Amino acid sequence: MKFQRLFKKNRKEYTTVKVNTSNVPDGLLRKCKKCSSIVLAEDVKNNNYICPKCGGYFRVHAYRRIEMVVDKDSFEPMFEGLNTRNPLKMKGYEAKVQALRDKTGLDEAVTTGRATIGGNSVAIAVCDGRFLMASMGEVVGEKIAKTVEYATKENIPVIIFACSGGARMQEGMVSLMQMAKTSAALKRHSESGNLYISVLTDPTTGGVTASFAMLGDIILAEPKALIGFAGPRVIEQTIGQKLPKGFQRSEFLLEHGFIDEIVERKDLRNRLTTILTLHKKDDKSYTDNFNIKKEKSTMAQKKRESIKMITESVKKSAWDRVLASRMNDRPIASDY
Repeated sequence: MKFQRLFKKNRKEYTTVKVNTSNVPDGLLRKCKKCSSIVLAEDVKNNNYICPKCGGYFRVHAYRRIEMVVDKDSFEPMFEGLNTRNPLKMKGYEAKVQALRDKTGLDEAVTTGRATIGGNSVAIAVCDGRFLMASMGEVVGEKIAKTVEYATKENIPVIIFACSGGARMQEGMVSLMQMAKTSAALKRHSESGNLYISVLTDPTTGGVTASFAMLGDIILAEPKALIGFAGPRVIEQTIGQKLPKGFQRSEFLLEHGFIDEIVERKDLRNRLTTILTLHKKDDKSYTDNFNIKKEKSTMAQKKRESIKMITESVKKSAWDRVLASRMNDRPIASDY
């Protein structure tokens, strides 16, 4: 107590100095989270939402992303107006969703529709991190599944831009079921012979990574994007070890074969155009590949018939079995 009285007695008095600062209009400046620099918002926008000082990537709003990659005025939104339910009766959840709708102008965390890229028709879905970190709830899963099913029906490729914190915890098991639903829709899309391009942006984590994000026929990623299931800090706390530098970044995943290519934002539209053009179904190369697959399928059917004949020849004469063994398309060891 004596020390405290002495401290208070000897303490110098400090005064707060008020500094008059000029008013800065809202939206004029933005802060880069990578280098902490304050930059003009207009400069960021004109530079594809990339920091002009350090090259760090800003997150892009869904409609801005669509504007950056699709042909001008070609985007037609689909599957809007789906109602977000509150299956767990989570307190404040409905009010939070409504507030985000008013703030962002979006109906949910993913925007879906049809467009053309380089003249190629595609179905497209773009996640928007402003809406509950683009977490996947019932409506997000439903919109993605419907978009994929539409692409399957129309016989066109589908492109999904993933940016998400994972499954939406406010919806519990209902949100987790969207992993299976979107994956099943993409499986049917693949079996119909159609292309799926997945574009991974920062961050792509949780149940989204464990479902539609990593199921692409071709998986592209933006530079230095965080991609993984559990976050690095969670993994370190679980295993009690320090992770390698750059772990779960797109460069690390490319090196270990999890993704196909890292594409800078300025090159993404051209890269998508090239991929879509190469996979056009009316191309001769596609037709030739289809005919080759058809021919292989016919040969496989013949081999199956040969196997059946040899199996049934057990009941036949020795000479019948000799004739079966001399067939040119008789099955070999790998067929068995």
